[in-house]
Amino acid sequence: MTRRSKMAVLSKAYGPVFTLYLGRQPTVVLHGYETVKEALIDHGEEFAGRGSYPVVDKDLLFSIYAHFLLGIVFYNGDVWRDTRRFSLMTLRKLGMGKRSIEDRVQEEAQCLVKELKKTNGLPCDPTFILGCAPCNVICSIIFQNRFDYKEQDFLNLMEKLNENTKILSSPWLQVCNTFPALLDYCPGSHNTFFKNYACIKNYLLEKIKQHEESLDVTNPRDFIDYYLIKGRQENCNQKLDNILEHLAITATDLFIAGTETTSTTLRYALLFLLKYPQVTAKFQEEIDRVVGRHRSPCMQDRNCMPYTDAMIHDVQRFIDLFPTSLPHTVTCDIKFRNYFIPKGTKILTSLSSVLHDSKEFPHPEMFDPGHFLDAKGNFKKSDHFVPFSTGKRMCAGEGLARMELFLFLTTILQNFKLKSLVHPKDIDTTPVLCGLASVPPPFQLCFIPI
Repeated sequence: MTRRSKMAVLSKAYGPVFTLYLGRQPTVVLHGYETVKEALIDHGEEFAGRGSYPVVDKDLLFSIYAHFLLGIVFYNGDVWRDTRRFSLMTLRKLGMGKRSIEDRVQEEAQCLVKELKKTNGLPCDPTFILGCAPCNVICSIIFQNRFDYKEQDFLNLMEKLNENTKILSSPWLQVCNTFPALLDYCPGSHNTFFKNYACIKNYLLEKIKQHEESLDVTNPRDFIDYYLIKGRQENCNQKLDNILEHLAITATDLFIAGTETTSTTLRYALLFLLKYPQVTAKFQEEIDRVVGRHRSPCMQDRNCMPYTDAMIHDVQRFIDLFPTSLPHTVTCDIKFRNYFIPKGTKILTSLSSVLHDSKEFPHPEMFDPGHFLDAKGNFKKSDHFVPFSTGKRMCAGEGLARMELFLFLTTILQNFKLKSLVHPKDIDTTPVLCGLASVPPPFQLCFIPI
């Protein structure tokens, strides 16, 4: 029985709001669209706290990893609001949602095509290549550089990112988060996670120090520059080392969140396109009709490509990348649906129950782009589409992620036919891990140039 089906059984027995004891800690679970909406939107402030994640905030490792709690993901209170507001404002200055960012994504899509052509139509595992493209986009935003796909620093970073995603979604990490005392006494993959995270953060810290030496406050180049300028203006009494460390953690949050979620979704999308060739045929027909072969796809094309838009939406809905999102807490005592929830109580919001609501999606356990199309074949929005969560804690990079998914996928299918090594009916799309995130099974395919 999957986590989603277990939650559904418990909700059917106990209602849309119920308590689970994860170890000794009571955790309130919110199940179903109406309940999740009421909590995260109608009572957004009260449910905006970030819950603890023991593997991350373990006191024994405080001296090395304490600042991890100060990233965008794990901030709380005014510090979280200020950092999130600054990050969103800076990303907009750097072109988030504008043509300048779109140009970067289009350029990286062409680099991706060049790398895929180097496979010469032979079988390959797309994991690494599909990770490189979104990673390079976020690198260009954070420190204005992209990597060659063969550069050793890049290879090391991608290896650590992929490994940490698997570790965070492993059964062992879920046990450690439920019984954090195990971290004191047991060896395990959590130690590898800490080492990988520290390596990524230290790499970015070196980039930050290089920026500090060449900073021109009248001409900010990237996210790091904007943050350093802000630090000089507002934190002149703080030690420079503290400002740089704080920036390193914020940049690491952006780096990790901006790479792994998009690359994992891209892998799932290719897997579904292999399994459902009729969907691929409609996708490529729409590309041929709207974009053609002689120019790069652009975001304006999406308005004329309802099937493509619907297909990408249903990939995100179906894969349920973060089944419960990251834990929340309530920021004050609150009476919610006649239940009293004390301040600081951990909250799990079942995004699965929203994305797989049979009232909104007739066949929720099936991949079907028709879930987002009306009777005339036009794209149909849905309030149940919450893969980026919703409310105060929704993903800050949603706009960039949606742009990357559209441009990368349409550019790949504009230039290649996808060839599976096995019959479509034998392709298994079942996640190999489903802890914090859903991890697709490994697979190979051939990219045949058109």
